[in-house]
Amino acid sequence: MMKTIYILSLLFLLSCGNEKAKADPANESTANASTSDAQQADNSNDLAPTNTVIKDPIKGGPADIEINVEGLANGTSLLIGFYAESHFRADSSTITNGKISFKNKEGYNQGIYYVSISNNEYIQIILGKDQEFEMDTKLGSIVQDMQVKGSRENELFYKNLKFESAFDKKYKPLVAKIKTFTEGTDSYKSANEEKLKFEEERKAHLKELFDGNEDLLFVSFKQAGQNPTIREGVSDAEKVYFYRTEFWDNVDFADTRLLRTPVVINKLKRYINELTPQNHDSIFRATKHLVDQTLEHPEYYKFITNWIALQYEPTKCSLMDPEYVYVNMVKNYFTKERAFWSDSMQIYALQNRAMEMSQSILGVKGPNVISTDPDGNKKALMDMTADYLVVYMYNPTCEHCMIQSPLLVEWYKEWKEKGADVYAIAVDTNKEEWTDYVKSKGMDIFTNVFDPSNRSIYAKYYVDITPEIYVLNKDRIIIGKNLKVNQIETIINQDKERQGKK
Repeated sequence: MMKTIYILSLLFLLSCGNEKAKADPANESTANASTSDAQQADNSNDLAPTNTVIKDPIKGGPADIEINVEGLANGTSLLIGFYAESHFRADSSTITNGKISFKNKEGYNQGIYYVSISNNEYIQIILGKDQEFEMDTKLGSIVQDMQVKGSRENELFYKNLKFESAFDKKYKPLVAKIKTFTEGTDSYKSANEEKLKFEEERKAHLKELFDGNEDLLFVSFKQAGQNPTIREGVSDAEKVYFYRTEFWDNVDFADTRLLRTPVVINKLKRYINELTPQNHDSIFRATKHLVDQTLEHPEYYKFITNWIALQYEPTKCSLMDPEYVYVNMVKNYFTKERAFWSDSMQIYALQNRAMEMSQSILGVKGPNVISTDPDGNKKALMDMTADYLVVYMYNPTCEHCMIQSPLLVEWYKEWKEKGADVYAIAVDTNKEEWTDYVKSKGMDIFTNVFDPSNRSIYAKYYVDITPEIYVLNKDRIIIGKNLKVNQIETIINQDKERQGKK
């Protein structure tokens, strides 16, 4: 029980105290970015649905920013901004005698920026409505020695950064110490009470910063970074469930300025990769819960739906069935009515691809295939009577296939007496190459088919990279895909265990 709570406590610290991006803003790709990158990022919302207008980036300004850094060598400083998952160069300045100056009559788009001051150091600033201010600090102790004049946004920002730094030094060791105690003991109770006091202290600190400053970007940004309170008096499973479903409650999707900070992408990655069970069904349900909250907020909707779809595009992740997530994202959200940034041909292509994939996602009944064996006879997949069927799709010139095919032959020799059979489909080849391969690899001990037109397998078992292995159970439900030969046995045994529990 406590393990779950401590994991969530750690996540609480990570998001509340460190909303900054994990990427180094002074890296080579950023340094080489041009001003046009900023323009491109900010013009990414030019298209809009007929009944919705996406607001232009919210500007502040005019901007007149002076930053003095004691001990800083002469050189060049970059003003680096965020948009969704990207960062770009918004401006540059010469560093002279430790002084950096950024001026812009129109002002900069409101958001969080990095000011690069060396290869390994940078200064974080918030550019809100008021962009005329001065900052003074020292090289090597940027946060601790920061003094701000003329910017309520950055005064609060650095006051909080200083607090969080001191807070973490006390809180993190205490959390680690509590893990060593047995729940219910006096030592545990005492340490836990101290922990709760620290948390109340932090809440009071944030309340002080938030009260009366609700219009500031800092407040919207900091509130968005807060994680939900861990439920008490419920099971561990319920704790995790409520934590995940309430994870976005503090994000104001009406505030598009947050997309120009790192908080949204950091929360999105944590939500999908850490808080959501890594299986296809859970990931899509979690995604739907989030995306449905953004339907009335086009800029967030566009970013989040595209980010999810790209993450689970086939071959781009290690999930057993990324196609399940991809298919459901496209079917539900990349439609003519909703994918306002795409034209009808792009939407048609996406929907058609999703249709092809949808026939062979996990949990659906496997489609039948009728194709031709080396002797010219028609062989139907669903005529096979074994309890478990392996659909093996390969190409004779594929290097990975050359490794997996002999392994499959050896696997079949063991499993043909255990209720399994193989239906092997050659793709993107010719008859001579196919038949030579079957003989040379000893694959003629199980069913082999080939259709030079690919018509017999079109929109049935999706294959984007060979070899592709599907496993069907006795009910001919697809229970495994995107497998290696050594994983087939595990999938079958898991299904047998499930069937035994029914």
